[in-house]
Amino acid sequence: MSPDLTVHVALLILTLSIFFLLLKLLSKRALTNIHYKTNRATLQSGRHLAQASHHLAQARSTPHRAQSQAHAKTSLSEAEKALSLAPRDPSAHVLRAMALDLVDRKAAALRSLHVALSPPCVKSLAARERADALIKRAELKIEVNRRRRVDSAVQDLVEAVRIGGDEPRALGLLGQCYEWKGMRDEAKEAYEKSLRVGPGSIVARQGLDRLGP
Repeated sequence: MSPDLTVHVALLILTLSIFFLLLKLLSKRALTNIHYKTNRATLQSGRHLAQASHHLAQARSTPHRAQSQAHAKTSLSEAEKALSLAPRDPSAHVLRAMALDLVDRKAAALRSLHVALSPPCVKSLAARERADALIKRAELKIEVNRRRRVDSAVQDLVEAVRIGGDEPRALGLLGQCYEWKGMRDEAKEAYEKSLRVGPGSIVARQGLDRLGP
């Protein structure tokens, strides 16, 4: 190999080495920026969710309607800010639904829960969170249109009891659904289970009184 050719080969190898080194550095920097932006968005979303939860609790606890509505609207705003940063976060969709329910936007709340309980969002919900969301969705289905949605509500409640344990609220509502469907024995069984796990359940006690011995 001639000296000139050797120099050209060496320069080519050096150039390629520098190119690949720069490419590696740029890739690392790009990944670092992506991770930084993702982590920052996650932190910001978490702060909005914390505020949404706080205002939702305030809305539920205050006896004054005007104050309750103000807190509910702030909770809704914070939940929507969280969703703008993390659109697939099921907790944000659930909080949004709870706030929408308090401001009497039942149909919108129901749609938000549909998103939270559908793939891929639902995969991120813990069993207890999923059970609570299913119970709330069943309640809203009945409020929006009991006649058309009672069967769907029953499915949600049965699943909620299966994954979340014997929840008095779920069992009481399940008993009501069975009663509306004319399923007397199933209704009594649900009411009795509700009282076993929650002796103070007025819904279950009144249901059993209606059904009689």
